[in-house]
Amino acid sequence: MEDVMTLSPDFDFGWWNAWIILVAYYAASFFPFFGGGDKADARMEGETDLRDAGAGVRTAAIVDHAILMPLTLLYSFVVPLERGNWWLYSGLIISALAVLMSLAASISFATAPVEEPMTAGAYAVSRHPMYLSRVIVFIGVGLAGTSWLFLLCALVDFVAWSFAVPEEEQHMIAKYGSHYEDYMRRSRRWIRLPSA
Repeated sequence: MEDVMTLSPDFDFGWWNAWIILVAYYAASFFPFFGGGDKADARMEGETDLRDAGAGVRTAAIVDHAILMPLTLLYSFVVPLERGNWWLYSGLIISALAVLMSLAASISFATAPVEEPMTAGAYAVSRHPMYLSRVIVFIGVGLAGTSWLFLLCALVDFVAWSFAVPEEEQHMIAKYGSHYEDYMRRSRRWIRLPSA
């Protein structure tokens, strides 16, 4: 394989393909909820049912969960990871950051008190670390597998959640009041970089 990014990679089904990254990411996203105990169960029960969510959140959830997640996972089985090029190594580093962010966000979500918004861990860096980590993992896989399609998926996912997030934040303000508004003032919607 050449050391260039392509719209359609080699389509070679194998063990050393992009699926390895996505399976690690999804495992990190969902692992804390299996065995998270009563706190994780209570937190999940307290979340808004999609039927009660606004159009923006419903649309983003459909785009992300029903379209992008399954299709990128299936596509990742035929996207080879070619050893020895800088695309792979840069993509693996970016993907590893996404996996760690997703794991930290899932642990924070599963262990935070139900009556308070999540503000610690990954939520101290981003108000929406789960959405952000998925965009980042798509970028990482796109680089690692030299696939423009994954980069396009990252853009679509980011745009979909960008429309949904303000609606979701209004729901959080209604649920947690001034506690969430204070959190919004001291955090960034997508990412807060450390200050020098």
